[in-house]
Amino acid sequence: MSILRLSHVEIRVPDLELATAYYTEVVGMYETAREPDRVFLKCWDEHQHHSLILRFAPTYGLDHMGWKVESREDLDEYATRLAEVGVDIVRHDAEEIGPGHGEAIRFTLPSGHLMELVHGMEQVGNLLPNTNPPPKPLGLVGFAPPRLDHIFLTCEDVNLNTRFLVDVLGFHLTEQVLGDDGFQVATWLEVSHASHDIALVTGQDRGLHHFAWWVDDWNEIRNVADVLAYHGVRIETNPTRHGATRGHCIYFFDPAGNRNEAFTGGYWVDPDEPPVTWTEAEMGRAIFYYDGVVNQRFLTVHS
Repeated sequence: MSILRLSHVEIRVPDLELATAYYTEVVGMYETAREPDRVFLKCWDEHQHHSLILRFAPTYGLDHMGWKVESREDLDEYATRLAEVGVDIVRHDAEEIGPGHGEAIRFTLPSGHLMELVHGMEQVGNLLPNTNPPPKPLGLVGFAPPRLDHIFLTCEDVNLNTRFLVDVLGFHLTEQVLGDDGFQVATWLEVSHASHDIALVTGQDRGLHHFAWWVDDWNEIRNVADVLAYHGVRIETNPTRHGATRGHCIYFFDPAGNRNEAFTGGYWVDPDEPPVTWTEAEMGRAIFYYDGVVNQRFLTVHS
């Protein structure tokens, strides 16, 4: 029984057409389905039906995050494990949640975030042939990330939510920032052997700090910056490096105010490896290794 990776995120946007234009023309995702109040999108190298859902709403933020499991039996086993610790679940049949979605169970984390485990999402293929493919398709639009990478949430009790992810759902803690009082200020966790698939930082419950796409190397981070600047997108943090995870990154905002990241680098990790610890005094270097400073504005959820 295991969670394989982050499957998708569903976010709220007050202007559905503007958000769709941004995610298709600037980011370079592909629309796979549409409902009156939702648009479904995927990256070019993703085989599953969608990795991002845009939902029309008067506010911005996260509706839910989905995580892929390997088999239907995994859904049953996780449902049992969640029930044993007193967590209520809601089961959804395939297609009940939306086009191409698959069978799922939904529940809330202690922080109030809605989380979903999903199996059997429709496989629509990437943009490459399965025989003798080129490295990437020609004519890609925007900065064209190949796939969704990770999500970063805010919560009031990082310790509690980290323990839940580790003890109940089987995540592995890779890095942490420990406050002077011994409590976790921020944590990074994985299920896929990457440096992280999800991260938590102290803040408001149910908050979305950002979600991130993978790009292939540091030169691609520069390309992301070029595309964003050309389109007049609000860049929050220019290309830089994390201390925690050792990744390279750039942060920016969609038209609604949802923070995005393009990310590359990091390292490979096994589940039996101990976490890297950063002290509270070095939290700035953990977040932005070159500057060594992280301001409060970056740690908040805002438009």
